[in-house]
Amino acid sequence: MFKYHAETKHSYLSVRRGGHRLDWSMQPSPYKRYPEHLPRFAFDKGDEEDIFLYHIGGINAKKSYPAVCYYLRMNPAAGALYPNELYLQIRGVEGKQDGIYHYEVASSSLTLLYGLKDGEGIEPLVGEKRAVKGYLFLVSMIPWRSAWKYRDRAFRYCLLDGGHLLGGVEMAALLKPHATRFIYDIDREALNHFFHFKEQEFFISAAVVGVPMRERYDLAVPEVILPYVDATDTFSPTPLIDRAYEESSILQKCHKNHKATHFEYEKSRLQEAIFRRRSCRAFEAQAVTKGALNYIESVLSQPVMSDCDEAVDIYIVINRVVDMPCGIRLDGAYIKYGDFSKKTGYLALEQYHLASDGALVFIMVSRGKNYQALYQKAGIIGQRLYIASEYLGLGCSGIGAYYDDKVCEFLEIDKGENMVLYMMAVGRCLQEN
Repeated sequence: MFKYHAETKHSYLSVRRGGHRLDWSMQPSPYKRYPEHLPRFAFDKGDEEDIFLYHIGGINAKKSYPAVCYYLRMNPAAGALYPNELYLQIRGVEGKQDGIYHYEVASSSLTLLYGLKDGEGIEPLVGEKRAVKGYLFLVSMIPWRSAWKYRDRAFRYCLLDGGHLLGGVEMAALLKPHATRFIYDIDREALNHFFHFKEQEFFISAAVVGVPMRERYDLAVPEVILPYVDATDTFSPTPLIDRAYEESSILQKCHKNHKATHFEYEKSRLQEAIFRRRSCRAFEAQAVTKGALNYIESVLSQPVMSDCDEAVDIYIVINRVVDMPCGIRLDGAYIKYGDFSKKTGYLALEQYHLASDGALVFIMVSRGKNYQALYQKAGIIGQRLYIASEYLGLGCSGIGAYYDDKVCEFLEIDKGENMVLYMMAVGRCLQEN
């Protein structure tokens, strides 16, 4: 995957000589809708299970402009293009029909795609040996939604945004409360076939919010192919992304992490933070407290429970923290002192209003081999950072575009062995999206 990553790096020259212009007539739809005759179950804001589901990725804001309206969601996405879809199997949840569903964002509801019969389930396709009582989520990516704007680099954003959606499941599950376990060792080919995705949509991960049922062992995958639905309205092939997906679908020597996370939070305050989440578009150049930094570090240090856990190093550039020197921290300790605010602004493609004016800049780096897993882990961490910042009354912004090799030089790490996954800025928000 280093080849794909290297081919999609940004440099000072590459971002200025591309000449890419957006064809607005080809802008893909950010919503997928199944046929109207399928049963739909609207989320009931008075039902505890529906509250959980709504807070995973429901619409939480509307932005109106002279020619267009944008609907924003509780999970972030690069350019608000939302290149991921969420599907789920429900089993043994009170008030819910056992079945396989699509999470329809546009109508804030679940669309029933198939009602489970006794002894059926998709657990075998995600490596589960027992039936799962509760929720089994599946995250897909639709590359063209993002590639329309970001071209070949879009695969990175599809994975990051998929991780954000997984993180949305994790954060919403805390309202139940329940731990979330992530799965990357899934039968992608069989799942893509079962859901009749053709060549426009691909599964990348799964998540479990539930428990194994002792009495059920041998489950049969339903012998049905679900209806095909055009997920974008427009389409253009993405051969480099398709190849990168295929090559990164084979996992290598995965390390399982069985440790559950432990967050310190107050439930109603967390629910408000999830609902209020926005991406900050500009920061005030003001300091945050040391207590805020300590809380954020405690959240980011929590394990990510999954079947393929890749190490992600999180460098924190301290631009402005009360009673703390400027510098770079790693694993809770300074590795370098100095004011690097202008430098981080330059590295983030001269987005000084974000990476210079933000009080904190987070840079995620990995030397891992399992590209889909490590990038989605960065997205999960990113969602934690978004919610922790909002919980503290601060703003946060994800930065997926940066000068890759220059970031490695800044951190004094080998650009041939390390991949820069994500930059994020946190501070006092001046303007939200």
